[in-house]
Amino acid sequence: MKRRNFIHTSSLAGLSLFGITMSDFNSTPNHLKNYDGKDFKLNELTIDDLKKMMESGKASSESLVKLYLERIAEIDKKGPGINAVIELNPDAQKIAADLDRERAAGKIRGPLHGIPVLLKDNIDTADKMQTTAGSIALEGNIAKTDAFVVKQLRNAGVVILGKTNLSEWANFRSDRSSSGWSSRGGQTKNPYVLDRSPCGSSSGSAVAVAANLCVVSVGTETNGSIACPASMNNIVGIKPTVGLVSRSGIIPISKTQDTAGPFGKTVRDAALLLGGMTGIDINDEVTASSKGKALTDYTSFLKADGLNGKRIGIEKTFLKKHEGVDSLFKDAIDLMKSKGAVLVELEFVKIKDLGNSEGPLLQYEFKDGLNAYLSKANGKVKSLEELIKFNNDHKEKAMPIFPQDLLELSQTRGDLKSAKYLEVHEKIMGVRKVIDQHLDEHKLDALCGPATGPSWCIDPVNGDFFTGYGSYGPAAMAGYPSITLPMGLVRELPIGLSFLGRSYDEPGLLSIAYAYEQASKKRTAPKFINHI
Repeated sequence: MKRRNFIHTSSLAGLSLFGITMSDFNSTPNHLKNYDGKDFKLNELTIDDLKKMMESGKASSESLVKLYLERIAEIDKKGPGINAVIELNPDAQKIAADLDRERAAGKIRGPLHGIPVLLKDNIDTADKMQTTAGSIALEGNIAKTDAFVVKQLRNAGVVILGKTNLSEWANFRSDRSSSGWSSRGGQTKNPYVLDRSPCGSSSGSAVAVAANLCVVSVGTETNGSIACPASMNNIVGIKPTVGLVSRSGIIPISKTQDTAGPFGKTVRDAALLLGGMTGIDINDEVTASSKGKALTDYTSFLKADGLNGKRIGIEKTFLKKHEGVDSLFKDAIDLMKSKGAVLVELEFVKIKDLGNSEGPLLQYEFKDGLNAYLSKANGKVKSLEELIKFNNDHKEKAMPIFPQDLLELSQTRGDLKSAKYLEVHEKIMGVRKVIDQHLDEHKLDALCGPATGPSWCIDPVNGDFFTGYGSYGPAAMAGYPSITLPMGLVRELPIGLSFLGRSYDEPGLLSIAYAYEQASKKRTAPKFINHI
């Protein structure tokens, strides 16, 4: 169900190979009060909070940017060194000052006016920042034009504060990768327990929101890259319907499954950011399917009684799997029932007759999409073949802890007209029928289950050790929407709950997720614990 096969052992040995030493985890943090955010003026604030501060004159966009930059300087590379930010925008304060002048003149672009946002480093920005997918092979790549989603966000009035680290090539380089590691950015840490994985590939974007380095951020997902880091960093992540948000100007993996999406500490914040991201783009033909379905404001669907009368299918095989997660999931089920929802047990995560179709599909589409992107980029490599050669020529820096087996396998694939590609694509499209059948047969409004198990230890020797669940997987393969939000902690490690729905039913999922969030209140700020 995942686009990677996760390794089943973990170890902290060899962490120094990629910029982390045992002392990073064993030492006692100094000035813990500065790490946990309790003395940070913007700690756990929402978009609405920041908006009110700007409206009242208590703060300006420029002052908010300054405070977030100070927070990044204090804990991202120093202190606990969570390493979520790969590059800062040198023009952020100037952009914020310009937006402040607009506000003073009475021009308010919308609810995101003046809000500082971080973007994943696979999203083009036509400014002074690079777009590298975390790879040193793309260092120096300054995009000629903004990605369409960046244009939308700039028009909505956001301040792009910088870019976030990620699993290199969005976790499509090796089956033995360490989530949150890139050759350009190093290893991002989980702010809840520092020796634990932040999950990926949108690691930095999720960690930045969780650790209050920004109020909201943008990630991307092919299968789990928004849902998994949202779960393991105790925040909200929305993986939209493929077609709701343009992919042009985003370094691709799969035209079938890729999408950008928002992270926030609350469902409302994520919904507000999502509204600023939508739009039909002539350079991404799939967005034409969003005509009449996309919205620029999803907040009207956020109702506290959104669970009342809803029928939700729960993954019954996840009711007895891990005692800590079992307890949280059962509590979530009881809470939803208490708010008027009807819960139906069924099995939807394991898609029958799929075989190993997703891996080949992604390899074919990755080769095709990456070659198209690189051929027009300003980087030193112009094709997947040249990228593979660059990595081989610079092994010590490019591949110090894991190889590039997925890149090499993708290079062997044919074009998108090949019989094998058409075969696996048809199988993956069958997932849509399976989801629709579950929803129709049981008259369901959504499906749900635990997003992940507890986070594993960061391990540069064996790679990631996936601890189960992955309820979001069917939605990812189908190109359908999912929302992941906090469900609670297992020994200080966050666990998320994922809701899945029909194509373009973001409104319905937001209503359910918001009602669950308001009833459960499971978001807690990180403590930056060294180890458990």
